Formats: sequence, C-alpha cells, structure tokens
Amino acid sequence: MKIYILEDEVRILQHILQIVKKIDYLEVVGFAGEIAIAKKEIPVLKPDIILADIRLKDGDSFHLFDEIGVADLQVVFLTAYDQYAIQALNLGAFGYLLKPIDDVLLINTLNKCFHHRKHEAFGEQQLAIAKEHYLSQGVAAAKRIALKSVEYIEVVNIEDIMFCKSDKGYTSFYLNNGREIVVSKGLKEYESLLTPFGFLRCHQSYLVNFKYVKKYYREGYLQMENKENILVSSRKKEEVLRYLENIA
Repeated sequence: MKIYILEDEVRILQHILQIVKKIDYLEVVGFAGEIAIAKKEIPVLKPDIILADIRLKDGDSFHLFDEIGVADLQVVFLTAYDQYAIQALNLGAFGYLLKPIDDVLLINTLNKCFHHRKHEAFGEQQLAIAKEHYLSQGVAAAKRIALKSVEYIEVVNIEDIMFCKSDKGYTSFYLNNGREIVVSKGLKEYESLLTPFGFLRCHQSYLVNFKYVKKYYREGYLQMENKENILVSSRKKEEVLRYLENIA
C-alpha cells in the first residue's frame, strides 16, 4: 500500500517517516509540508493512505480534500487538538492521532487501515460530516490538549496551563489550580503545539503562558501570578521584551 504524509513540522515528519519506512506493506510515495505541494502531488502519486495534519501554514487539509477528492482513500488526521478530533475525526473509516504522535498508536492505526482496506473506504460523505463539525466548533473553541502521564491520559484546557518545565526528557505541566502533571516527553514536543496559544520558550527549560506573567525583572526572570519565578535566558530577553510590549 502506498502512503503519503502531509505534515509541516519537520521533527514530527521525520519521526513518522522513521516508523513508516520500517513497515513492510507500506511504500512512502511522497511527503510535503504545504497544502500547495500536496495538491499537486497526491492526484499524481495516487496513495492508498494519507497521514495529514489538519492545520498547516498555508491552509487546512479539509479544504485540500474538498478540491482533490478522497473517495477511494483512507485518511488519518494528525492533530494537536482533541475537542473536535475525538468526535469529528473518528467517523467512518478514518481516524485521528493526537500529537505528540505515539509510536504504538500510529502502527496500530496503519495496521487497521491495511486490514480493512476493502471494507472501509473513506467516503466523501463522511469527510463532509467531519469538516462541518470541525468548522462549527472552530479552532478557538475549547482549546484542549491530551497529556499522557505514566498512569493516565488527562485532557486539560490549554488556557489552564501556567507554564511547562523540562527536566531530563520529561515535561512538567503546572496548572492554574496548583496541580502538576508530568509526561514522558521532552519540552520540544509541546513547544510548537502551544506557541499559537500565547506560550513562549523563554529558557531551555521553560515554556511560559504569558497570560499568567505578572512581572518581568530585567536581571533575567519572570514572576508568575502564583509567585513562581521563571528564568529567562540571555538570548531570549529581547524576544520576551518584544512579546510584552505587544500584549494588548
């Protein structure tokens, strides 16, 4: 089976490629980080499966599939947001994977596509239902993220995250209610997911939600609303100042 990958985060794309290339029954026929490129390549390459990020820098993949048609394909969406994914993207034959991508879930999902290829065509109607739900909910709706700790997976509102702290390959999420959730993923895994929601990497070890920043001390740290002091690296000081100056 032929697979095409549409993902604009290079690190995630490389990670997926490493996994997919080890699966015997799959052939990677192409990959892209832009809607414009995928629009040209997919009709020519004719993949059986598409792994597609929903939101890319030059548009969203729903509109792409509207244009090129995917009636005979299986599509697995990649998304950082669960508020519409769980309900809208689990319809019919296609599925979704939450970022950061879990290796086992990715392989299991691709296995499902392979074993049910003839019985679970994607279908234009199912795509239309998913798209309608996606657009009606809007990206700015609940804005939640799934955090996978050792014992459980917890869905939290992004706006409730005050800051994230990295420590030896683990990331601690500090919430506005005083709770801490530790996940076994590095801070880099979450930086690109949270940056669009007012977060800034102010230090190698910290990703901060500026909604909760109370003061900036020029000697190099931020004071949060809960009185926690967050270090600002010397190379990030100018970026932090610019960010603060642009807060409305």
